[in-house]
Amino acid sequence: MHDYTNYSHLGEGKKYFTVTFGCQMNEHDSEVLAGILESIGYSTALSPEEADLIVINTCAVRQKPEEKVAGLLGKLKTLKEQKKDLLIAVGGCMTQQAEAAAYVKKRFRHVDLVFGTHSLPRFPELLKQAGRKRGTIVDIEEYPDSREGLPARRAGRFHAWLPVIYGCDNFCSYCVVPYVRGRERSRSMEEVLGEARSLAEQGYLELTLLGQNVNSYGLDRANSYDFADLLTRLDRVKGLARIRFMTSHPKDLSARLIKAVSRGEKICEHFHLPVQSGSNFILENMNRQYTRERYLELLRAIREAVPGVAVTTDLIVGFPGETDRDFALTLELVEQARFDNAFIFIYSPRKGTRAAEMEDTLPRSVKEERLQQLAKVQSRISLEINQALEGSTVELLGEGASKSNPAMQTGRTRSNKLVHFPAAEELTGKLFTVEITEARTWNLFGKKV
Repeated sequence: MHDYTNYSHLGEGKKYFTVTFGCQMNEHDSEVLAGILESIGYSTALSPEEADLIVINTCAVRQKPEEKVAGLLGKLKTLKEQKKDLLIAVGGCMTQQAEAAAYVKKRFRHVDLVFGTHSLPRFPELLKQAGRKRGTIVDIEEYPDSREGLPARRAGRFHAWLPVIYGCDNFCSYCVVPYVRGRERSRSMEEVLGEARSLAEQGYLELTLLGQNVNSYGLDRANSYDFADLLTRLDRVKGLARIRFMTSHPKDLSARLIKAVSRGEKICEHFHLPVQSGSNFILENMNRQYTRERYLELLRAIREAVPGVAVTTDLIVGFPGETDRDFALTLELVEQARFDNAFIFIYSPRKGTRAAEMEDTLPRSVKEERLQQLAKVQSRISLEINQALEGSTVELLGEGASKSNPAMQTGRTRSNKLVHFPAAEELTGKLFTVEITEARTWNLFGKKV
């Protein structure tokens, strides 16, 4: 357990505001930062304007989030000029890279603290230094992880993120994550189970287990357990209703894991299984360590074992060397695989990765055209799959008012589909049944049974 008593004076009477870019692991890191800040006296601000401290948690997976960070920092310069005592801290995956950290320090002199992904346990001390010193404090050193016992201020009341493994050993040729998150470090099973039980006792119904590759959980420890064992144990935790997990790497998806999902009472029928490409040539250059044939075999095994399962994926178009034939193979795989949904991106070069050194002669216009073509095919398939659900009844976990129509409430199925429905009573955080009355591409409509 981390003791921050010596820093309790730092946040007295002060407010903080966080901005998060990127994945669910980043969202959880922001929850931990919020927990640390509240343990040293800070309270939440409703806007940057009323904050004494602004923390920006960055992403390095693609260029666009980095551009958004630069744009936001530019805007905050005026606020900093108006509030001289305002502290601005920038951290996360982008600033874990030495070059990016140096860029932020040089380009945005109004930033007080630049920190990396390994700096969370030391955050109060870094904040103390930043408050005393003129200029920018930079801390991107890789210290041994000591995250156990860090406080977290959960954003949700009934759903919680639960990291089970940090880092990544896969070194996909396009991905910067192993360089900014470090090598794989699994938490012990007892630590994960203890946190899950604590969350269930606090009233959380749904947990999402997090890792850059949850399927390799336990493989780095001198134990005989793996991710399938962890899921089986978590399935017995009293009070929980649903267990989700992401992200799964196809190369480590075992028959034991599929069996654990099929037998689990609380483990949801949803796999997020990024395929990235349908071309074996591209998959090999990406260092994905599986073939399209192997991927399709895994899909068949999942669907045979888990009735009603939803499978979602990630796809990259315009990877260096991708030909018309390679792209046609991706289209063909999408037609065969029939994903419930796909997150499609144009390849974004990341400095320091092997793919960034590959020759990339494909015009941007061709990449955008391929993205549109792939999105069109996937949208048709998503709609067809959703239409097959019309007339069926499904269990929902209520998530509150619909963002697009406050008169409607929303809930999520076990297979992670969003359903909008009218209801007189407040159903947030409750489990109930609805009949699906109308299907759309990205969501469903229903009525409470």
